[in-house]
Amino acid sequence: MALAFSNFTFTYKAQTAPSLYNINLTIFKGEKVLILGHSGSGKSTLAHCINGLIPHAFNGVSSGSLFVLGEDAKELDIFSLSKKVGTVLQDTDGQFVGLSAAEDIAFAVENDCLPVDKMHTLVCDTAKLVNIEKHLKKAPQNLSGGQKQRVSIAGVLIDKVEILLFDEPLANLDPVAGKQTIELIDDLHKQPGKTIIIIEHRLEDVLHRNVDRIVVLEKGRIIADMKPEALLASTVLHDAGMREPLYISALRYAGIAITETCKPESVSSIEFAPAVLQIWGQSLHEKPFKEKKQLLLEINNLSFRYETPEYSPNPGDLVLHDISFSIEKGTIAALAGKNGAGKSTLAKLICGFDTPSSGSIFFDGKDLLTLSIKERAEHIGYVMQNPNQMISFPLIFDEVAFGLRNRGVPEHEVKDRVEQTLIICGLYPFRAWPISALSFGQKKRLTIASILVLGPSMLILDEPTAGQDFRNYSRIMEFVKKLNREQGITLLMITHDMHLMLEYTSQAVVIADGILIADDDPAVVLSDGVKTEAASLKRTSLYDLAVRARIADAEGFVRKFIAYEQCNARLS
Repeated sequence: MALAFSNFTFTYKAQTAPSLYNINLTIFKGEKVLILGHSGSGKSTLAHCINGLIPHAFNGVSSGSLFVLGEDAKELDIFSLSKKVGTVLQDTDGQFVGLSAAEDIAFAVENDCLPVDKMHTLVCDTAKLVNIEKHLKKAPQNLSGGQKQRVSIAGVLIDKVEILLFDEPLANLDPVAGKQTIELIDDLHKQPGKTIIIIEHRLEDVLHRNVDRIVVLEKGRIIADMKPEALLASTVLHDAGMREPLYISALRYAGIAITETCKPESVSSIEFAPAVLQIWGQSLHEKPFKEKKQLLLEINNLSFRYETPEYSPNPGDLVLHDISFSIEKGTIAALAGKNGAGKSTLAKLICGFDTPSSGSIFFDGKDLLTLSIKERAEHIGYVMQNPNQMISFPLIFDEVAFGLRNRGVPEHEVKDRVEQTLIICGLYPFRAWPISALSFGQKKRLTIASILVLGPSMLILDEPTAGQDFRNYSRIMEFVKKLNREQGITLLMITHDMHLMLEYTSQAVVIADGILIADDDPAVVLSDGVKTEAASLKRTSLYDLAVRARIADAEGFVRKFIAYEQCNARLS
């Protein structure tokens, strides 16, 4: 056995209720197991028990037993456990310790005082395993998200660990990089003796490659431990408020029974009656046509280049090439493309953090290039992708209150507005907590709250759903949608989340290698194989399902499905 929990319960020192209740879980050597659950369900606590952070970094009281590769975890120090379990963190930037990729990979064996020549050979061999050998001399900040992920994986592989633990490996990756990561993990799993444990919210993406079992946690308890086909055929995900693959939802809505024998693990393998889906699809209706509104944001022939190697490996080269598009007032738009395409750079130009090399930006008829960052901030709020780069205070309440206090808002109003925002973002119970106690996903919600509380007329959200489970994702998105609907706030979301694009946006602006390649309805974009491939996006499984069902207008089926789900199947 690789891992064996027996009647295991754990309570953090600062809490009265256990975070894990009576866990009985056995993972055998060579298995690949996916662990699902909402934020706060106990996934991270379970991971910390496996890799030794509990009890060596997080104090608490435990009962029952945990054996790792046949040894009692209580008898092992954290160094000994690190030789058995290698952990790849969700936030890869927080895992880097070297000035180059090679230095970072070598860290573990360098601490073991391995001779330099052997260390060089081992680093190169390990880098080849994860296809990162061409980037060993690069600094971590000059790597793409997918490349950073591979360096982190190499950094734990080099220590010859038998158990690999991946903590939300897809959270910050574009769909293609995520697909490649799942394929890489699958290749690693095929190596003799490797046991793989994946903690992730994106079930459909993980099932791009087969897993042996899926363990579902809810409020610190295991509520399911099943094979993928059994889980997808059950009501466990629905009952727990978790997202099932969209193609599964479409078939259920059409009245098609999902069983273990129909091979539901992927849209390419599932067996169903095409005629039933065709008939159901004919009953669906398009969204009502919306009249055009006044333009709010206008980007005209915008180009930009970084002049220093600190920000670009090729200083002087254009990062954005002659970008032109516009967003109407009250629109919810998506800005999509692969890691490094120029999405965040474009957002920084809009907010004034950088100045365009050429072109213009108008906001509500005003030339933004004549306004300072402070003046732009009165109208445009920007939530960065990495929450750690936005946090300034140790306590949650003070972080959200900072912008209001900085504007001289009376303290009684500050209190009311902060508390209301924390309630909406699901953080009110933690309002007096230190920020250091929050998970990555909770920190993301905190930074969104710190901007939402200011009431901007346009909100730019950089990867708002990264690290979020479906329940919190839905709460946040329903809240910002309510802001859009009731207060007319325009939203521009930089995202890799295809579900978000389909469900919540009416316009998709797509950039590939600094060039605008699409500005259209999200269903149109995500049904176009050429454009999705160029932008490292992923064609929606709804389109592939429609093609398999021989539906003539597959793109129209996608649009109609989204309209149907928005009206009839929104998670409350």
